[in-house]
Amino acid sequence: MNIAKNMEAIFVSALVIIGATSFATAAVPKLQRAHAPAIATVATKAQQDMPVVVVSAKRLTAAEKAAL
Repeated sequence: MNIAKNMEAIFVSALVIIGATSFATAAVPKLQRAHAPAIATVATKAQQDMPVVVVSAKRLTAAEKAAL
């Protein structure tokens, strides 16, 4: 089967299927839709006491870089 010859038919049929499913799911009332579970983000003790590293050094000049 040569897929290149049938690519237009494949594309059109995919659009028809996508269109039909979008209309089918749009008809569901908001009260009957399944809601995604709410994810609770609770900071643990380890996250609150996370160490932070601060680097306070000056940058090397071009001459110092070349010397390395």
